[in-house]
Amino acid sequence: MILGLLAASSLAAAPVPARPNASLLSDASQAIDAGRLEEAKLLIGRAVSAGASGVPVDRMVAKLAFASHKYAEALAGYQRLTASSEKQPGDCVNGAIAALEIGKPTEAKPLVDCATASPNASWRAWNARGVLADFNQDWSGADEAYSRAHQLAPNEARIINNEGWSKLLRGDWAGAIPFFEQAASIGGASDRIANNLELAKAALAADLPKREAGESARDWAARLNDAGVAASLLGEKQRAIAAFTQALDANPSWYDRASNNLKAVSPN
Repeated sequence: MILGLLAASSLAAAPVPARPNASLLSDASQAIDAGRLEEAKLLIGRAVSAGASGVPVDRMVAKLAFASHKYAEALAGYQRLTASSEKQPGDCVNGAIAALEIGKPTEAKPLVDCATASPNASWRAWNARGVLADFNQDWSGADEAYSRAHQLAPNEARIINNEGWSKLLRGDWAGAIPFFEQAASIGGASDRIANNLELAKAALAADLPKREAGESARDWAARLNDAGVAASLLGEKQRAIAAFTQALDANPSWYDRASNNLKAVSPN
């Protein structure tokens, strides 16, 4: 895995200046935190060229994959790290989140358990436990986990957004809206929070979303598809069919998703 990721940077013709491997990996970590992912990749490559190997490199490669939203790759890396004698709390947390991001709650569970085992578990760890509980429809477990996360980070929009989503999963659309509104007021221009708020409102609205001035066909189709999902979950079959059908007409690039959703509620 490491060789494949770092092949390009390890072929540099110029000699690599002698630097302690730990320093190079530390610089790579800081670059990832700052969002400079290409720089981080180069620094990890230089560390490997200078002789770095083992867990420190594996951890940095997993961190880079996580920051790059390559969650399957990150999960595999963190699973190896948590199986080693040198595992760290952050390995469990990031591994759990990576597993949940790609919809693998079974693989997330041991990582979530590891992440929340410490009395100093972070809000991210408890937030992940809440998401896992939602996957399993364990509503009391979700409420407890989000409450613990809140205690550690009272103004974290991601926790509040997930609480709203938990309400949606329970069919409590009206109860979800205040959470999404609060998350939006804290989290600023988050597309995920804005979309969740609109989804909740669409489920309660009497009609389907209208195309807004200047809105692209793709964005409108996405909103129609979301409204169809909401109607389907509420058992409003005809409204769901109408929404998915309009999404098909609005933008061809949404055909597969809207078509599959339409088939689910209306095989004909």
